[in-house]
Amino acid sequence: MAQNGTIENGLARNACPPPLPQPSNYLLQIFINNEWHTSIKGKKFPTINPATGVKICDVEEADKADVDEAVRAARAAGQRGSEWRLMDASSRGRLLHRLADLLERERAVLATLESMDTGKPFLHAFFVDLDGSIKTLRYYAGWTDKIHGKTMPVDENFVCFTKHEPVGVCGAIIPWNFPLLMFMWKIAPALACGNTVVIKPAEQTPLTALHVGAIIKEVGQLIKAAAAKSNLKRVTLELGGKNPCIVFADSDLQSAVEETQKGAFFNQGQACTAASRIYVEEPVYDEFVRLSVERAKNIVIGDPLEPRTSHGPQIDQHQFDKILELVDSGKKEGAMLECGGCAVEDRGLFIHPTIFSDVKDHMRIAKEEIFGPVQCIMKFKTQEEVINRANSSHYGLTAAVFTRDIHRAMSVSAAMEAGTVWVNCYNALHAQAPFGGYKMSGNGRELGEYALAEYTEVKAITMKLSEQLTL
Repeated sequence: MAQNGTIENGLARNACPPPLPQPSNYLLQIFINNEWHTSIKGKKFPTINPATGVKICDVEEADKADVDEAVRAARAAGQRGSEWRLMDASSRGRLLHRLADLLERERAVLATLESMDTGKPFLHAFFVDLDGSIKTLRYYAGWTDKIHGKTMPVDENFVCFTKHEPVGVCGAIIPWNFPLLMFMWKIAPALACGNTVVIKPAEQTPLTALHVGAIIKEVGQLIKAAAAKSNLKRVTLELGGKNPCIVFADSDLQSAVEETQKGAFFNQGQACTAASRIYVEEPVYDEFVRLSVERAKNIVIGDPLEPRTSHGPQIDQHQFDKILELVDSGKKEGAMLECGGCAVEDRGLFIHPTIFSDVKDHMRIAKEEIFGPVQCIMKFKTQEEVINRANSSHYGLTAAVFTRDIHRAMSVSAAMEAGTVWVNCYNALHAQAPFGGYKMSGNGRELGEYALAEYTEVKAITMKLSEQLTL
């Protein structure tokens, strides 16, 4: 999830986590209609720090009745004639900019909460997740007064034009791997288009969403949020991937190693964009493997709140066990384990960055989404062969091509069956560019102008010009 700055720059800027936040009781409740509420059934659930295994706190657990209340509040806020619906578009933009300002103010606290709740390194949260969240809000704040329809030429004596109207209440289910960033990916375009929102944070990682609730109270009645599920009339899904990277012999090999490894191990491999299938052209294969192993062994594993740490724990025991079971399958099916392949001794949910070479396309580690720090390196001989192998997947989220030849870069990227293709880079995501997948990697698009289509209804109005129409 690359942004314009680097994590290394953060060390120079001395970005360190503040004292650990102590959430107030009201921050652990359900946020509906700009107010905090206890669960109607009085249920709670714990949220655990995956780096230590220690419970951080208990959070109110919403049930069906709480969801219904949240949806009623969101519908009321978005009905015709309401303050929100009557607000002019530029004012919505100012509110989104104000929310971005408040995220800037709370940046260190939110990054600390994200690190505690997910196990990701603090600097990753501070410079990637928070940076992306703020940029997303500001990008869509700029769109609020630019969402407009068109006028179409039709038959004589008629005028036809379109307008874009909000769809109404939007339900957003947030994953646990990028809780705050995905929260902003959902609410920014939805609110820019004039909708209201019901949010369901992941049970594993609710803390940053709840803190945003407290921030929103300073902005006003901007969003109605609750930790609950809701039935959706329109569905936009991003469902993961098994993302191929193709490294040609003419590429900058050192750069290709660095970029593909960032793709494989960023966020402990717990990313839908994870670079888990690396196809390397035969003449440079052995050198690529050697450089990859050398780099992986220098990754710093440790306390996510320690600034030097670049690799934290997996999110929970279930994910930890699933990853190690797939690693074991790679060993049994004949892949060559180059490094890692096991848990970090006496460190709970930490897994060493793992590299397999001599991986074959039929192996489970080459076909299944691992969602962990595992890099599979495969060999290829021809361009046609590698394109066919790379596309031979049920998924089609992202892909990458590494080459110095611009013609090859264009032809291979055009042939990739993926929603996003990176050339000589990886995880280069920007608020302005659409993100989404082909095939089983989902439908619809996040980010960019394309995301706005998911949150508006298009109405066509046709009017007959006659003397009956007067000003």
